[in-house]
Amino acid sequence: MSVYQPLSDRLRPKVLEGFVGQTHLLGPKRALSRMLETGSLHSMVFWGPPGVGKTTLARLIALQSDLQFISLSAVLDGVKDVRLAVEKAKLHRAQFKQGTLLFVDEVHRFNKAQQDAFLPFVEDGTFVFIGATTENPSFELNNALLSRARVYVLRTLDEEELALVLESGRLLLEQDLRTTFIETHPDISIQLEIEEDAKELLISAADGDARRLLNSLEQAMDFVELFESDLPGLVKLSKGACKEVIQGGIRRFDKGGEAFYDQISALHKSIRGSDANAALYWLVRMLDGGVDARYLARRLIRMASEEIGNADPKALQIAVNAAEAYERLGSPEGDLALAHAASYLAVAPKSNAVYMGYKAVLAEIKEHGSYEVPLHLRNAPTKLMAELDYGKGYRYAHDEPEAFAAGECYFPEEMAEKSYYQPVDRGLEIKISAKMEHLKALNTRAIYKRRP
Repeated sequence: MSVYQPLSDRLRPKVLEGFVGQTHLLGPKRALSRMLETGSLHSMVFWGPPGVGKTTLARLIALQSDLQFISLSAVLDGVKDVRLAVEKAKLHRAQFKQGTLLFVDEVHRFNKAQQDAFLPFVEDGTFVFIGATTENPSFELNNALLSRARVYVLRTLDEEELALVLESGRLLLEQDLRTTFIETHPDISIQLEIEEDAKELLISAADGDARRLLNSLEQAMDFVELFESDLPGLVKLSKGACKEVIQGGIRRFDKGGEAFYDQISALHKSIRGSDANAALYWLVRMLDGGVDARYLARRLIRMASEEIGNADPKALQIAVNAAEAYERLGSPEGDLALAHAASYLAVAPKSNAVYMGYKAVLAEIKEHGSYEVPLHLRNAPTKLMAELDYGKGYRYAHDEPEAFAAGECYFPEEMAEKSYYQPVDRGLEIKISAKMEHLKALNTRAIYKRRP
């Protein structure tokens, strides 16, 4: 009984020339091509999304460099397994005079101590280290390990590259069919055809992931009706069969990984840049990929205050209303409310004056600590507090002209008055700025009058 092997594993290229994608690293005179040509191997980290060939590329580098290949998984293995790999590498060098390439998949899942375990053996050349990660190495890997390895970014495969992978899968599945039916249909030449709209669906659903593409292709073959074509031996894979295995959101979206933060950043910057079309694109892209819509609602509320603030106070109201609408409706109906809010925020006048003022106050507090509240600003609900002069000298603004106590100070006594909030000349903040200038002039006149 043969052991099942996924189509994606069976199609792993045996030579570097058969590798699809990453031409920015493997093209003529590119970084990895030069490294392999010169034989000057170094430790490295492959950073990229799933299904772009990180493991396969590491295997091919070992093969082309005549190195023993040892693979570990940070999900399944620990420090004990690292030690065993080290011993195996040392023994292999002693017996066969051959070096070792140690590949660690999902290396970001190792903690600091586990990552540190590699360092001495990377240093002394026991093995060439290649780590693979879907997460940003700057955040997930130790500086000590990063300083000893070069980081290479692997990109998602484009449609042309995925089409090449799909054709390779078709040819192998076609060969499987011929092998299966050679005894029962010896006179028929078996051919497997993937209809054009089926190809488009498979490639679109793969979203740059070759492994996902091949898995979907292999599963879709379970829904193929053999020999239903008018032509003898022709087996057709239809769009309908592919739909059977492609369900729900099909876009690449790692809810806790790099793609998540990249797309949130793109949404935020699109709104800040007043591009409603791009804001809608990134919002819908994330919703389509399966992000928690409530998280997006919270971020939109934050953007309303950070990027728009008092230039259009209605923006915050619309963002909050969109979040409440989503709670009532859920998906997909409530998604439209979020799109409504995102497009409004994008076209609203922009001001980060509140945000900058907030940060300036926070920095002031961290630098100078906690000053006492001036006595005249304290409440005096008890007799004792009144006897301690709590509230003494406080001026009730509503009893003053324009409901403004000109010349009053509301800062701690140890502090000079500061101007943290600087309105911009956009939207409602134009009027706010004018009002603040007017009040400032009233303060100046009142202080001038009190001078002896």
